Amino acid sequence: MRVSLVLMMSLISFAGCFGQESEVQQGDNTLLWKVTGNGLTRPSYLFGTIHMICKEDAGLSANLQKIIRDADEVYFEVDLDNLLEMVGMVSKFKMRGDTTLKDLLTEAEYNRVKAHFEQHNSLLPFSMLETYKPILAASVLGQSSMPCESMSAMEQEIMAVAKKANKNIKGLETMDFQASVLDNIPYSLQAAQLVKFVDNASTDSSDVEMQSMMQAYRDQDLSKLEKLITDSDPAIANYTDILLIQRNKNWVEKMKTLMVEKSLLFAVGAGHLPGEEGVIELLRKAGFTVTPESNKTTKVI
Repeated sequence: MRVSLVLMMSLISFAGCFGQESEVQQGDNTLLWKVTGNGLTRPSYLFGTIHMICKEDAGLSANLQKIIRDADEVYFEVDLDNLLEMVGMVSKFKMRGDTTLKDLLTEAEYNRVKAHFEQHNSLLPFSMLETYKPILAASVLGQSSMPCESMSAMEQEIMAVAKKANKNIKGLETMDFQASVLDNIPYSLQAAQLVKFVDNASTDSSDVEMQSMMQAYRDQDLSKLEKLITDSDPAIANYTDILLIQRNKNWVEKMKTLMVEKSLLFAVGAGHLPGEEGVIELLRKAGFTVTPESNKTTKVI
């Protein structure tokens, strides 16, 4: 389940969010942060999202809704309002060179994975997923195992408010880039992680880890989320720099320019916020003041 926990802390990329020792203090429990100083004439904001969450837990605080309405623009990891890019994303997550899952697994492993998908009614058919990068398959399985009938994404909830307020939606990186990042993790390693996910899916520890992650997000406890992610499989953690750190640095460089004349909301995977190389600390190192904002949420009815 560790891989699924990691994937759900990112948006479309399904990339890892492996933190280091966090500068986010225990009493700062919030997903919403204000960015000021360093020459900014108006504040901008950070919000930590989760790719999939039970609908009843997907409420937006009154403060966050006001920030969305007052912002000049809303930035996600990718531009979710770009229909052409979103439609084209499916092909971008296929493995290169006509590779399929069957090429990467033993016959026994392949049959176990296939049987698991068929038994658990995943969101996409196995015949389609077996040509995709295996990390995507693990993500789909993770979403299928959510303990609720109705699900949402925090990005989806933010989009609804932003569109109603006629706000421009933009992205910090492209879908092409996110898809290319996953090509830096050997497909064989991704496939091995998928097999591990399937073999552990029925264990009690799998449910406990999912519940712990969901509770930490509901509690807005970035320190706890960081620990859950940091404890991920060491094999994937070896790709921390590619999957997390360099992306955070790229985002902060863009933010420094984007925030000069506009008040913006940046909504990115919550796992990207904490840590010495997280977005919060990188912005502070760049001279900005980043402070916790009240984010008391209300239930969606």
